[in-house]
Amino acid sequence: MNDTDKVNDTDKVNDTDKVNDTDMTAIERTLPEPSPSSKIVGLVGCGVTGSRVVAHLLQRQVRVAVYDQRPGLGVRRQGVVVVDSPDDLSVCDLVVLSQPAPHLGLAERLITQGTPVISIGDDLDDLRALLALAPLALRHETALVIGAGMAPGLSGLLARSLAGQLHTLDELHVAIHGTAGPSCARQHHNALGDTALGWHDGEWIEPPGGSGRDLVWFPDPVAAHDCYRAALGDPLLLRHTFPTASRIAARVSATRRDRLTARMPMLAPPHASGSIGSVRVEARGADAAGGRVAVIAGAAGHTGDLAAAVCAATVLQMLAHGLSPGVHIPGGESLDSLDLLHNATELGIRVQEFTGVARATNW
Repeated sequence: MNDTDKVNDTDKVNDTDKVNDTDMTAIERTLPEPSPSSKIVGLVGCGVTGSRVVAHLLQRQVRVAVYDQRPGLGVRRQGVVVVDSPDDLSVCDLVVLSQPAPHLGLAERLITQGTPVISIGDDLDDLRALLALAPLALRHETALVIGAGMAPGLSGLLARSLAGQLHTLDELHVAIHGTAGPSCARQHHNALGDTALGWHDGEWIEPPGGSGRDLVWFPDPVAAHDCYRAALGDPLLLRHTFPTASRIAARVSATRRDRLTARMPMLAPPHASGSIGSVRVEARGADAAGGRVAVIAGAAGHTGDLAAAVCAATVLQMLAHGLSPGVHIPGGESLDSLDLLHNATELGIRVQEFTGVARATNW
């Protein structure tokens, strides 16, 4: 690593980048706010998803600084600075956390220093802890976005879009297929063997992981897979963003072998580059006439691409418009979720919506 690529506490910003109010002319004070390309985004963890987030940001002329314990050649490209410590990224305009869980410790340190944070983590326990950082974020007047990946993340954006088609929303059902990389695969493996979480008629339920089999039809080319309850973060975050929903559940696809070995160490190493994945959201409620309605939407593609598109769209929206202090969730009202979904589609996500009409058949 060249010395010029390092960011030190004593030399975090070049002198030419500093702006002093006393040096600004009256004309300079009337200039518009800097464009997103003039800002710096830090990123921790440049794996399958993180490297794709970097690529999206570089294509949009956003400067990026990266910390990874083993940075690959992909991040050593023009415009990317590799730093020696994640704490060096506290000088950035915001920091994306895409390393394996937990994210809590680093998020807490960055927020304490006034640095906005976006986390794409999906570990249930870590998400609970990140939600509890809301008072800290308010106290330090900074923003924390959690669950900005595929699920949670894209699942919340799809849920918000579907909820807008209903007069009242009663139920949300999320199904997930695929993993982004080795760390993501291990997380899903552990989640299948852990206690699941669901919201059922006004109270939390904790069924065993691997229970509640449901055959789910995902968007092409993924098609049908058996899905089971697991320790997934979607019910936790969707409960915060859709408080009127009486039932919220999430399932992950699994084979018989997956269920059998879920409480053991992984028998085979996961694929290094991840797999084709999909997220499917079904919203149930009533239309304006009071009739029961179910609307379904989803997306399929490389799991890392789906997560990276949502994360990059969140970064770009945050750079352009900022966020109020506190904790924010994709799909929540504090974010422009429909704009996020639109921007995510421009970054490669293809949303598919079920438009068929159920027909009764007399036998």
